[in-house]
Amino acid sequence: MRHLIIGSGPAGVVAAETLRKADPAAEITLLCGEGEPPYARMAIPYLLKGEIPEAGTHIRQDAEHYDRLRIQLVQARAKGIDVATRTVDLGDGRALPFDRLLIATGSHPSLEKIPGMDLPGVHSCWTLEDARTILAKARPGTRIVQMGAGFVGCIIMEGLLSRGVDLTILVRSGYMVRRMMNPTASGMIRKWCEAKGVRVLTHTQPQGITLQDGVLQVALAGGEILPADLYLSAVGVDPNLGFLGGSGIEVGHGVLVDASLQSSVPGIYAAGDVAEATDCLTGQRRINAIQPNAVEQGRIAALNMAGKPAAFRGSFVFNVLTTLGLVSSSFGEWQGVPDGESTEVLDEARYRYLNLQFDGDRLVGANCVGFADHVGAFRGLIEGRVRLGKWKQRLLEDPTQIMKAYLAAAHRVA
Repeated sequence: MRHLIIGSGPAGVVAAETLRKADPAAEITLLCGEGEPPYARMAIPYLLKGEIPEAGTHIRQDAEHYDRLRIQLVQARAKGIDVATRTVDLGDGRALPFDRLLIATGSHPSLEKIPGMDLPGVHSCWTLEDARTILAKARPGTRIVQMGAGFVGCIIMEGLLSRGVDLTILVRSGYMVRRMMNPTASGMIRKWCEAKGVRVLTHTQPQGITLQDGVLQVALAGGEILPADLYLSAVGVDPNLGFLGGSGIEVGHGVLVDASLQSSVPGIYAAGDVAEATDCLTGQRRINAIQPNAVEQGRIAALNMAGKPAAFRGSFVFNVLTTLGLVSSSFGEWQGVPDGESTEVLDEARYRYLNLQFDGDRLVGANCVGFADHVGAFRGLIEGRVRLGKWKQRLLEDPTQIMKAYLAAAHRVA
């Protein structure tokens, strides 16, 4: 059996390792599209902070790991898939055959559609090559303008500030991390960043970038010009789907998959940031671009590729973010549900905030700032769809009792 995996991030690597255990005699090929050893993007902020060397981003530290498992690494990008001939076109005259295929191509950065995005000094912070560029340029006093304060934008701030840069963050909407935080939580994160020396400009979007005497000039809508030595674009990501055109593989926002992670074409699967699977709470299809989800999908897809039936129970939406030392998190339907109830507690001076969302006597979502010890309780109650009974009223009165509620309700203690 020939197994081909396109993508060497966590989903692809775990899938390859799972396949080797499940199918010892199989031929396994892992397509690496960046010319790098398989690495984890989520390790890049630690590289920027100097906490790990570049090799520390590698998913497996043993250089002989893939050879020992007889997993062939091929440094090339997929340019197309021919489902009739069961081959992947590499665009250089080569075509790799497969019996089973896993698409684990992840995402690529979205870029603003403004003049100047192709100028020297304008970068994303998504790849190891991006990180090398930033490390080479970021020095004490380097003026960096960063567009975007989503999850990725926030986690790279600490690495940038640790290098002594002068950092300005532009936020198109009024809120930082708006896809995981409500306005109150977002406002706390903003105040925290500003207290750490970051200039945050909300409702701000560049109109264009020019280069003058070696310095980038970032033009804002109000007429202000921000001089910058480095401009970072961190406005979001989109799944890598371009090479699937004409393949016949059904695509929505991502590759549409069933509970086995199989696509509309038998024998072709998808996992990670590129897979559009069902949500375990709502049953709706969505892309859940977090590493734990990618790893689990890679494992489940690989078992099915090897002929060992396994079902993906659905993704659970949660994010845990550390922004300059402030821990925040969101879980499930944190925006609330129709006719649901909610409660919150706020301590601005201590940067502590809890917002709980209920549907009947179940907790269905939460936003948290400064409550780093309760991640397991939130996930257990929400993902487990635990009925709270009398603990719902107790939580409505005092949301900080979440751990007691988890221990009692989850274990059916009166």
